[in-house]
Amino acid sequence: MTIVRDSFYINGEWVPATSSETLEVTTSGTGELYATIPAGTVEEANRAVEAASAAFDGWSNTSPKERGEYLMRISEKLAERSDDIALTIANEVGMPLMLSKGIQVGLPTITFSDNAQRAMDYVWEEEEGNSTLVREPVGVVAAITPWNYPLHQIANKVAAALAAGCTVVLKPSEVAPVNAFLFADIVHDIGLPRGVFNLVSGTGPVVGEAIVAHPKTDMVSFTGSTRAGKRVMQLASEMVKRVSLELGGKSANIILEDADFAAAVSDGVFKCYLNSGQTCSALTRMVVPRLHLSEVEEIAVATSAGFMPDDPITGSSLLGPLVSAAQQQRVRDYINKGIDEGARIITGGVQPPEGLEKGYYVAPTIFSDVTNDMTIAQEEIFGPVLCIIPYDSEEEAVAIANDSTYGLAGGVWAATDEKAFEIARKIRTGQVEINGGAFNVVAPFGGYRQSGIGRELGKYGFEEFLEVKAIQHK
Repeated sequence: MTIVRDSFYINGEWVPATSSETLEVTTSGTGELYATIPAGTVEEANRAVEAASAAFDGWSNTSPKERGEYLMRISEKLAERSDDIALTIANEVGMPLMLSKGIQVGLPTITFSDNAQRAMDYVWEEEEGNSTLVREPVGVVAAITPWNYPLHQIANKVAAALAAGCTVVLKPSEVAPVNAFLFADIVHDIGLPRGVFNLVSGTGPVVGEAIVAHPKTDMVSFTGSTRAGKRVMQLASEMVKRVSLELGGKSANIILEDADFAAAVSDGVFKCYLNSGQTCSALTRMVVPRLHLSEVEEIAVATSAGFMPDDPITGSSLLGPLVSAAQQQRVRDYINKGIDEGARIITGGVQPPEGLEKGYYVAPTIFSDVTNDMTIAQEEIFGPVLCIIPYDSEEEAVAIANDSTYGLAGGVWAATDEKAFEIARKIRTGQVEINGGAFNVVAPFGGYRQSGIGRELGKYGFEEFLEVKAIQHK
């Protein structure tokens, strides 16, 4: 049965769409129609911004304790509804259900509770010489979120913004939007004041640009492609609005000569393939000692064999389909590009996995003998494609890692954490994990160079939504 959502959440109520135009959402595992959502107009986007603007004074003057209590209730409701939200995202995005519950819903639940506590505990005023420094919310936030970790990215922006005292207009990705409507249902159920959170679905060129360009929007928080981020930045600059951008990545995973290769390579394959490679911080470039190349290849191929794709709902694999037919074709085109440029394919390829001709599946693929100037080593593929790049010295390995327009994440494996830490300091990225370090949902997340501006999560993500005022006194 197709899910039908035909209203927007504006000023505390569900408002029927004025246009009959709808956008279709497909099930990643089969390609069948999963849901329809309304295509918002500029007028509806403007209405949402006006509602957020009208609600700002009241919300920003609500006590941090009260704001935190609202956020904690959202966190609790997300936990209560984790099963159906995880199922929704598994259908929309293609992340296997067993991972979707822990990652796609679990992380947002933590993010809301963390920001709830952060609002209550934060030091909002401090003395500096003859000044009182006051932290204040930046204002109305336009939040534009992607499809790969849809609810996670909503939480990163909305939880921090609300905790800071901002009001929000959300434009979720039209590719995976149903989870955003479920989130708005929760916001309504817990009784968040009218206008504090608003949702308008639609396309980026219509709804996205309208909320960015509206004169009453004070800040834009955007996650998506670097190309789209540049457009957001251009529009926001015309009114000198604050911009936070979390964009693409092409992260390198350096494995040093003395590392445990069995552990390092198998972990690296998983970190590349998580969410079918549809992760901006995925470790897609494995940089390895040339003398150990054949050993690395053998471990990587064996590990890859355990990632044969399966249905994200009924299957038991850690690898599901890609999000859409367009994304599937994009990844296939990159695989062909790698072959054309002389990289050696050691497993996978463009042919669909056996028995999975329906849906948007791509076989887990590994290229070896990749050079860092190849397209597949420089551009973000966003699919289950790993590039193995050999090096001859530690200095060359670091140079390869830093030879990128991006700078979002990275990894280092060494015999000791001390050695890995030494190399991690040399990598120009916003995050680096050493010897398989786990993702930290309260650590700042964001990148250098064309990976973006600003940070999300934890203290630093929260402070993106604050202004600092200095009040001088005698």
